[in-house]
Amino acid sequence: MSRPLEAVIRLDHLRHNYHVGRALAGGKALAVVKANAYGHGAVQCAAALFDADGFAVACIEEAIELREAGVTQPILLLEGVFEASELELAERQDLWLVVHHEGQIDMIEAAEPKTPYKVWLKMDSGMHRAGFAPSEYRAAHRRLQACGKVESITMMSHFARADEPGNQATADQIAVFQNAVEGLKGDISLANSAGLIGWPAARAGWGRAGIMLYGASPMPADSPAIDLKPVMQLKSKVFAVRELAEGEPVGYGASFHTPRATRVGVVACGYADGYPRLASTGSPVAINGQRTRIIGRVSMDMLMIDLTDLPEAGVGSEVELWGDTVSVNEVAAHAGTIAYELLCNVKRAAFRYR
Repeated sequence: MSRPLEAVIRLDHLRHNYHVGRALAGGKALAVVKANAYGHGAVQCAAALFDADGFAVACIEEAIELREAGVTQPILLLEGVFEASELELAERQDLWLVVHHEGQIDMIEAAEPKTPYKVWLKMDSGMHRAGFAPSEYRAAHRRLQACGKVESITMMSHFARADEPGNQATADQIAVFQNAVEGLKGDISLANSAGLIGWPAARAGWGRAGIMLYGASPMPADSPAIDLKPVMQLKSKVFAVRELAEGEPVGYGASFHTPRATRVGVVACGYADGYPRLASTGSPVAINGQRTRIIGRVSMDMLMIDLTDLPEAGVGSEVELWGDTVSVNEVAAHAGTIAYELLCNVKRAAFRYR
């Protein structure tokens, strides 16, 4: 019998979430499948999204993987090319290019493409990570238009704090962007997942559905609900049960002592599988839809859960680590991180697609 840790990927949920994102965007949305589709399997997810308007990946290697798997829709390189030699490959693979610094314009101007490039020109509207400053943006736009090697320019930016609904920073970024592009020709793309969900003013043009595609909202837990369905259900089984008296230590470092006579279930999952070590005592899990908690520290290959109030649970009981009953956002909050990190780091699990 194989180790029972499984990541069940519900592709119908993925398709549902994409259509939610596209509807918010007003009709056009890229499905962001970088980082192996946030840990869900880029090839499988792209194949399931057969009616997507296009895809976005981080780099050319991720794009080639999709092309070799038969994906024909547009693919955008979110980081653009890293060196001039990639331009020929990008042309051959029919990839769209983000341009976010002057060196990338230099590469395009020096290239000799047979087919003009489709460019997404990125503005740094306030995040200060990548993109042209608003004062430099028009000049960059003019250079691309004048070089004769660019078919179209989509004007884009990226939000730093769109997951904070009451923060003025996103409204400021929208205003900076709109002022800088006034009168320029081309489509636009502002809204990432948080922008699509929380900022109607950002929804024009192309949406970019990232974490929401996988059923996790980037917005605070007390935000209005949105109809997203969790795509990944991470589950395992109890493979041993211990009966401990009150006051007994559990796990490494004896960080937890039983407050009463306690049934402890040992589950085949640990931090080597991508479950966060910091999500220890108190992190929720579920057995047959009934919630309980982790007790003690998460180990490399296993974790312990409290079965005291679940008398029917025992060896062989299925444990949902996150998915339908337990949100991945909840687990992330217990670990002091975000759902993106947890989903991207699942490993050693058997992936099942349905």
